Amino acid sequence: GRHSMLPRHVQRLGRDWITHWNGSQILALNSPVSSCMRWAGHYPPWASFPLPIPADFSANWRFPPFFGPWRQFQNSNWHLDNYTKSCCFHLPNPSMKSEGEEPLTKKRRLSGQDDTSTPEQQTDLSNQKEVSCLSVQQNEEKHGSKKGTIKRHWEYFCQQSKTMKIAKNRGSDQRSTEKEATFDFTVMSYNILSQNLLEDNSHLYRHCRQRLLFWTYRFPNILQEIKELDADVLCLQEVQEDHYRTEIKSSLESLGYHCEYKMRTGRKPDGCAICFKTSKFSLISSNPVEFFRRDIPLLDRDNVGLVLLLQPRFHCKANAAICIANTHLLYNPRRGDIKLTQLAMLLAEIASVAPQKDGSFCPIIICGDFNSVPGSPLYRFIKEGKLNYEGLAIGKVSGQEQFPRGQRILSIPIWPKKLGISQNCVYEIKQQLKEENAGEKLEAAKSDNTQEIVIASEKLSSKLRHHFKLSSVYSHYFPETGIPEVTTCHSRSAVTVDYIFYSAANDDTADQPGAEDSFCGGLKLLGRLALLTEKDLWTVNGLPNEINSSDHLPLLAEFRLVER
Repeated sequence: GRHSMLPRHVQRLGRDWITHWNGSQILALNSPVSSCMRWAGHYPPWASFPLPIPADFSANWRFPPFFGPWRQFQNSNWHLDNYTKSCCFHLPNPSMKSEGEEPLTKKRRLSGQDDTSTPEQQTDLSNQKEVSCLSVQQNEEKHGSKKGTIKRHWEYFCQQSKTMKIAKNRGSDQRSTEKEATFDFTVMSYNILSQNLLEDNSHLYRHCRQRLLFWTYRFPNILQEIKELDADVLCLQEVQEDHYRTEIKSSLESLGYHCEYKMRTGRKPDGCAICFKTSKFSLISSNPVEFFRRDIPLLDRDNVGLVLLLQPRFHCKANAAICIANTHLLYNPRRGDIKLTQLAMLLAEIASVAPQKDGSFCPIIICGDFNSVPGSPLYRFIKEGKLNYEGLAIGKVSGQEQFPRGQRILSIPIWPKKLGISQNCVYEIKQQLKEENAGEKLEAAKSDNTQEIVIASEKLSSKLRHHFKLSSVYSHYFPETGIPEVTTCHSRSAVTVDYIFYSAANDDTADQPGAEDSFCGGLKLLGRLALLTEKDLWTVNGLPNEINSSDHLPLLAEFRLVER
């Protein structure tokens, strides 16, 4: 077409860079220019060719803000040769990386880490990357995948699971005796990035090309990712209501999913969804959880959760059930009191849904974006089943900030009694009514001091507990190097905040303190989709990128239902 005079690399350059600039702001010159370009490796130094489009470079043109500081301009793939009337651009590398280059701040941060590592550590890192996640070049060479993608591999914990997975990939319909006697399924947790939240927080995505941030570009990528991973249960966060109603729900239903959705209670029109394959499960009950309470000032945020009770199909036990919970806790790093209360409300709902007829809990899986990092007090509470928060600073609950600004100490108790949830994270509505009636009688009859002391000590307890034996699917650090795994990566940070917790069978993991053996069987972790490091993600320009259209990675695990 109109750029046929240019080599293909320059044509691509024009599409990717020049057309995004506003008309006459391409160059900053003080006089009219006879512009020319030369392509290193294709033309001798004296050769040039005129631009095919006539341009009147006027005196008031300015250098575009894209180039930024001169140091950044020097470090880029552009080299300004002669800033005169006959200026030229040298393009020294025919394969320019406009998308794959790491931002300068990320380069400096990562280079500092690399410089301090020993040769042995560097060798271990290269070996690990060869085993666990392939680089962009390795992907192209070994798998012929698209440029700008990173391969995530499956980590198997059971040899039989690997055999079964291979058989599944081959499309085998044959079932062994062991397969018929067990129930295996996969669960995905994925924050798909609400378009409204993306636009409201555009400063987090300055490293992205603008076209990659449009929903019309992002949704086909997200849907393709869901298709390829083919999980039996999807736990999605930041699902925008209008997109869910018009596109997401129908698209997932066409893939064989039944969808349950809970929108946030405030003005932010996104929420949580749990979708499951109807060929694998049937719905017993759907239980939305609203964390907003008009009568409790502490709970003035609009986050929500969703708890489903599912019955597996083709299972030997008729009354087998699995509880799946999904949530997106408050982001604010300085409001750990709200985060803990929201978590307690979710756990209380699970405790009311998961009990079986014999009094034990059915297997439980809790997915979501918890806006808390591994090792934080909130994380430890989920895994260990107990937390003594006496003297704990409100800004340290989630561990999101290394030097938290919220230094206020958590109050004891954190939430008021009228919430109807005990320090053991179970509903106490009936017990609360009994106490209120008893309180009126005691006040009239002038109750003895002993009962008053007991009630006062209960109210001042600083110990939270829950009765679920929960393990994390991911270990959060690569064992060979100690480098952290990452579930989200944008312009400001790259950390783990997304999790899949599950009630482990007794032989699947060691007993955890604070947990009770009150489960009907449990879940055995068969495998997981490996996560990546921050450095891996910046090789494809972080998140979102051309292939991955959310600022979070999907988490995926395979489980086996184990009966007691």
